[in-house]
Amino acid sequence: VVSIADRLNVNFALIHKERAIANEVERMTLVGDVTNRTAIIVDDMADTCGTVVKAAEKLREAGAKCVYAVMTHGVFSGPALNRLMESCIEAIVVSNTIPQHEKIARCPKIQVIDISSILGEAIRRTHNGESISYLLKNIPL
Repeated sequence: VVSIADRLNVNFALIHKERAIANEVERMTLVGDVTNRTAIIVDDMADTCGTVVKAAEKLREAGAKCVYAVMTHGVFSGPALNRLMESCIEAIVVSNTIPQHEKIARCPKIQVIDISSILGEAIRRTHNGESISYLLKNIPL
């Protein structure tokens, strides 16, 4: 994530989460200054959305003017959609690794990006013995 921030020429902050047991965040600590900034939470998966919503609240409490989330996989199980709708998160962007049509109808904060072309290119490169790291370093922003 730091390399993404560097490529975009933006500041970086992180939220360290501590878990006592699986799927239950005991404590979150913000490292960095988000005062009067737009915060973007980046993570691998949005399942029940408890963690991302708590992180968004932490960022707003620390002075972020708005919060967005970007996740690779949008599972959105159980109370996730209600949590998102009631949260301070402006929008959550997920890839199309999981179909989202029904969930978007229930939660307009969800936005989906199509990653099929980059996955296809990664498969082509792997099949032809070409560099995957080249592909990742040269993704148009």
